[in-house]
Amino acid sequence: MCCRYYVEESQEFRAIIEEMNRSPLVNRWHVTSAVKSYGEMRPTDVVPVIAPNRSGNRAVFPMKWGFSGKTLLMNARTETAASKPTFKECWERRRCIVPASWYFEWEHLRGSDGKTHTGDKYMIQPKGSTAAWLCGLYRIEEGLPVFVILTREPGDEIRFIHDRMPLILPERYIDDWIRPGANPEELISQALTDMVFEKAV
Repeated sequence: MCCRYYVEESQEFRAIIEEMNRSPLVNRWHVTSAVKSYGEMRPTDVVPVIAPNRSGNRAVFPMKWGFSGKTLLMNARTETAASKPTFKECWERRRCIVPASWYFEWEHLRGSDGKTHTGDKYMIQPKGSTAAWLCGLYRIEEGLPVFVILTREPGDEIRFIHDRMPLILPERYIDDWIRPGANPEELISQALTDMVFEKAV
């Protein structure tokens, strides 16, 4: 389950942030929510997200993290998104990429009472990379875009931390993932699972 990630102030993300800040949606969001460019991102934050524009080309939009419902939906399971009514249409036509430097996860420990307890907080990112391109789904609520992050089974190196991780693709697949006509099932096999991690301070 992904419920925190971080965007570092770096050259790698500067153009993405600048493009988001030029979007007319920034002013619309400012009526109700602050738009965040960098730092630790949490559910309900409005953050930069890559998605196709009306011409079908890659663009950056400010989107709020979470689908509204009986409870706030932050994540969607990759294994079932295609069949769940809440996510089915988004899976087929409205996919996005959430730029991150790394994501956070809390170690889940099973105590002697059989209950799961929260342990250390970890920073996690793909091995050999300074960015994590998190796969998501988006939709429009009350005229503004919102998104969820897709999750999957974790790689072996981080399985001790949590039994889920975000679906992360190499940067070269961003355009393929967000293209409405693409088949997301064909891209899942390219997902990254070889992660590096360290305890967060």
